[in-house]
Amino acid sequence: MAVEKNNVVALTYTLYSVEENGEKLLVESTTAEQPLTYLHGVGMMLPKFEAEVEGLNAGDTKSFILTPEDAYGQRTEDAIAQLPIDMFKESGVPPVDAILPLQDNQGNHFNAIVKEVTSDVVVADLNHPMAGKTLNFEVEVLQARPATEEELSHGHAHGIDGTEGH
Repeated sequence: MAVEKNNVVALTYTLYSVEENGEKLLVESTTAEQPLTYLHGVGMMLPKFEAEVEGLNAGDTKSFILTPEDAYGQRTEDAIAQLPIDMFKESGVPPVDAILPLQDNQGNHFNAIVKEVTSDVVVADLNHPMAGKTLNFEVEVLQARPATEEELSHGHAHGIDGTEGH
């Protein structure tokens, strides 16, 4: 079965960032034992990633590159926040390079990276860690199947066999 909207897709991938000098640095990879499993076409993945995987069948492999504009955008200096040190009274002041789980006013979760800690503020970079990066994916589709009604109503995959967590 080909990958299409409302299919549960299991695939392995290796992700490299492509540096300005052309060097490829390994970011992360998955295995067949623990593949990436997602509901295709509902916005869980980057749109350009889904477009590249669309139409592939089990066993197909593909390499593709996503520019920053097709991935997580360019880094922006406006995405630096100075968080009052008082915010960390209960949890403790995080160290530099720590990842802070945050939530915006609309309830969206995202991570920031601590860049500096002073006596008054924690300076956090709100840019996505992959912002400004060119991403090189190598994927292999392991399986694609129609999503169950429950998965469609929940808006996410329940594992490759549709029963994860049941």
